[in-house]
Amino acid sequence: MNSPLNDAVLDWYGVHARELPWREPGASPWGVLVSEIMLQQTPVKRVLPVWHEWLARWPTAAALAAEPSGEAVRAWGRLGYPRRALRLHAAAQAIVERHGGEVPGDHAELLALPGIGAYTAAAVASFAYRQRHAVLDTNVRRVLARLVTGVEYPPKAQTRAEVTLAEGLLPLDPPTAARWSVAVMELGALVCTARSPRCVDCPVLERCEWQARGRPAYDGPPRKGQTYAGTDRQCRGRLLAVLRDAPRPVEKGALDIVWSDPVQRERALDGLIADGLVDPLDDGRYALPA
Repeated sequence: MNSPLNDAVLDWYGVHARELPWREPGASPWGVLVSEIMLQQTPVKRVLPVWHEWLARWPTAAALAAEPSGEAVRAWGRLGYPRRALRLHAAAQAIVERHGGEVPGDHAELLALPGIGAYTAAAVASFAYRQRHAVLDTNVRRVLARLVTGVEYPPKAQTRAEVTLAEGLLPLDPPTAARWSVAVMELGALVCTARSPRCVDCPVLERCEWQARGRPAYDGPPRKGQTYAGTDRQCRGRLLAVLRDAPRPVEKGALDIVWSDPVQRERALDGLIADGLVDPLDDGRYALPA
């Protein structure tokens, strides 16, 4: 038996869920894994076209593992946080070496893959293999903070109490628990949003502790919005764009021209090299990793 809370959210999801390719019945575990890595800190609308391009080019982990890691960085395009492309490539290689090219369904084996953390392991085990795991992304944490704890936002760092709460709310049936996890995630993405929650459309409004308390404002540590313009991150993106668009290694001048501040530019380039995203060649040129 599910709780009334479970049923209300699951019923809402059945009507309002977005049609996303990685949620389709025929989606492969590899496709689910790729989507989960891409969706970290990146909106669905930006991920969709890149996900389709990746799955068309690399329909299996083995297909990606057979290519240089630099091709993963190139195909990552402008999704941001390009180290994710390197982590996905490393995971693909490990999947080939350890699991014969098949994404493992065991949670511990998923967690042992390079670049795969607790959230991603739980998400793939749940959404690809319909297992029972607490899946705690930003949306889920916010929904549970408001619905059960009665506060506007969860703590900045995930706590053990949050995990215990999420585990306690999971339906006992594993496939239903997996569907519940994605349903709560969708509720946070579409209704219980960070800045402008649409409480009137919430299927569990009458059960929401935050609503019952009068929607008290967040009183924790200041929540700083992310800036981008003028940052090292923007500079890194400009430098990587030059290399992605170039069919062969580039001279240093091709990188220098895209960012006027030489100190920041060199710092960003050094960071890209240290992260394994750029290869400095012996002849003084630069390229994506081989």
